[in-house]
Amino acid sequence: MLYPTSDAWRAAPNKRVMVFGMSGLGKTHMSTILRETGDWFHYSIDYRIGTRYMGEHIVNSCIKAAMGHPYLREMLRQDAIYLAPNVHTHDLGAVSTYLGKPGNVEAGGLSIEEYTTRQDQFRTAEIAALNDTGYFADRGQTLYAYPHFICDTGGSICEWVEAQDDTDELMSSLSATCLPLWIKGDDAHTAELVRRFDKSPKPMAYQPAFLAKCWSEYLSENNIIGDKVDPNAFVRWTYARALAHRQPRYEAMSRWGVTVSADEVASLKSATDFDDLVAKAIERM
Repeated sequence: MLYPTSDAWRAAPNKRVMVFGMSGLGKTHMSTILRETGDWFHYSIDYRIGTRYMGEHIVNSCIKAAMGHPYLREMLRQDAIYLAPNVHTHDLGAVSTYLGKPGNVEAGGLSIEEYTTRQDQFRTAEIAALNDTGYFADRGQTLYAYPHFICDTGGSICEWVEAQDDTDELMSSLSATCLPLWIKGDDAHTAELVRRFDKSPKPMAYQPAFLAKCWSEYLSENNIIGDKVDPNAFVRWTYARALAHRQPRYEAMSRWGVTVSADEVASLKSATDFDDLVAKAIERM
C-alpha cells in the first residue's frame, strides 16, 4: 500500500485515496467534506463519464429523438441549435436516463439489444475514467496546487475488475496511485438501500454475464417476453440480487487497501476526522 502504517499516512504530505462501495453509503459525503477544506482535489468518476466519455452517446440519442419532430429536425439540419448533456457532480441524471431500463418501450423501456449496447458503452466509459485517475491526481497537484486527492468512484467499479487476481491491470494501476478505501455496509444498510430503490428505481450498470442471467431468469419466472416486461419491475427485481452479487466483489477489492464502515463515514465532520478514520483502518489490518 502507499501508506503501510498509520504514521506513514499521517505524515504523508500528499495523500491520495480512492473510495469505493455501494452507492448511497457515503462516498459523496466523504468527498464533499474533503473538497470543502480547499486542500483536496475531488475527482468524480461519474462526472468524468458523463462529461468526457458518454456525452456523445447521449447527444446522439437526443438528436435521433429530435429528428422525429419536423421543427427540431429543420433546426438541427440548419445547425441553428445544438444539444448537450447538462452533467453536474451532484446530478448525473443525463447519464442515468440514457442508460435506461430494459422492457416495454411504451412503458419507457429499451429493447434488450439497445439496453445491452448502452451498458457496454458505460462499461467502456467507466474503465476509461478510472484509468484517468493518475492523470487527475497529478493534475490536481501540479496544476491546481492541491496537496491531496480523492477519487470518488461509482458503485459499479467492482463489475469491471477481478480483484482476487494479483495481476488485475485496473486494480494494480489504481492501488499504485491511491489508497483504496472500501465503505462497507451491513445488513441494515442493504435493507435501507433496497427500500430506497424500491421507492424510486434508477438505472444501473451490470456485469454482462450477471445481466444476461437475471434477464433470462426474470422472463422464465414471469412467463413473459422481453418487449412486455415492465422496466421498473425488472430493475426492482434485480436490485437486491445486484447488491448480493457485488458484495463479494467489493470484499475482494478491499484486500488492496483498507476498510471502514458506513456508520464511521456517516459520523465524519472534518478532514481531521477523515485522517483519524483512515489511520485507524490501517491499524486494524
